[in-house]
Amino acid sequence: MAAITAQLVKELREKTGVGMMDCKTALTENNGDFEAAVDWLRAKGLAKAAKKAGRIAADGLVVVASDGKQGAVAEINSETDFVARNPEFQRLVADVGQLALKAGGDLEKLLDAPYPKQKKPVSEVVKELVVTIGENLNVRRTAHLKVKEGAVASYVHSQVEKDMGKIGVLVALESAAPAAKLEEIGRKVAMHIAATNPLSLTPEDIAKDVVERERAIFAEQAKESGKPANIIEKMVEGRMKKFYQEVVLLQQAFVINPDITVEQAVKEAEKAAGKPIKVTGFVRFALGEGIQKKEDDFAAEVAAAAGGGAPAKSEPKSEPKSGAKPAAKSETAPRAAKPSAKAEADKPAKKAAAAEKKPEPEEKAASTKKPEPAKKAATKAAPEKKPAAAKSNGAAAKSSGDKKPAAKGKKS
Repeated sequence: MAAITAQLVKELREKTGVGMMDCKTALTENNGDFEAAVDWLRAKGLAKAAKKAGRIAADGLVVVASDGKQGAVAEINSETDFVARNPEFQRLVADVGQLALKAGGDLEKLLDAPYPKQKKPVSEVVKELVVTIGENLNVRRTAHLKVKEGAVASYVHSQVEKDMGKIGVLVALESAAPAAKLEEIGRKVAMHIAATNPLSLTPEDIAKDVVERERAIFAEQAKESGKPANIIEKMVEGRMKKFYQEVVLLQQAFVINPDITVEQAVKEAEKAAGKPIKVTGFVRFALGEGIQKKEDDFAAEVAAAAGGGAPAKSEPKSEPKSGAKPAAKSETAPRAAKPSAKAEADKPAKKAAAAEKKPEPEEKAASTKKPEPAKKAATKAAPEKKPAAAKSNGAAAKSSGDKKPAAKGKKS
């Protein structure tokens, strides 16, 4: 049996992408034979699952679970919405939701938790399901809320199955009021949170850097007004107050009744319940938020599916990147050749039509155009004769002028 060194385990991990412990197990099972260990991992499907793990999984389901005084929410991702409707995937999501109650918001603890009715941890079950379903799956995150006295209410938006959907919300309420009353107001507040996505429960809960950034922006905007510093300070405070009303849960206008705030709605619920109610926390998970999704060219996918993958590839070539302008011209030339081919096919018909029409223009030219040049020539000749006539008249006038003196002499 070959020695199983850390370097050997590392090389197996780099080749297959499987975890270190799985690689060590594979080498142990195959007496240190590297290639046999690779085959063993492939047979187990672990290498296949590792390859799929690199793909973006931004779809899936958000699940909530509660048992009165505590609640948990978890996000389990898949690559497509089709898998989110798969019964096997939904069974995994439901089980993970129940295990999240025990994990207390610790993701590592959740992944290491023993899966129901199996001796394997959640992470191993997820890997096996990757091989079965054929998509990358990922238990991405989890959160947990708990109260000493009161209730943790939940709400799921765009529900696909019970307690599973696209948005999951938990609201923690501390009160000695009846559980039914707390569940009623808690669900309404959870629905409000799903719709408005508040930033925090109170102004004090907002991160300092966020507050400072907003204040700096408002101050810069106020300075452009050109008003005095004391007025600018009041303007900034007014805008900060409005900012808090937009992002702080208790100060937001209640979605169900916009005439009152969430805090006022809770106060009204206190009167109906007969006991004080305090909102101590909330959690909102929206499916896929924060994940950079890959945007595919749908037209290119359709073209590829129809066997037209070549045109999709030619598009980048026709773009003006890396001096592709000449290529774009050369691409338009073959397109222009198609009409010329049709024109060549129509040439015999055009020639025949031209042959029939040729005598008509000649006859028209003979009957109409030939006389016109003659008339023009005649009209041109006439003006040329007039000056000659004028000259002759002038000569005659001169000659007559010469004779007049003679006539006068005779009279004398």
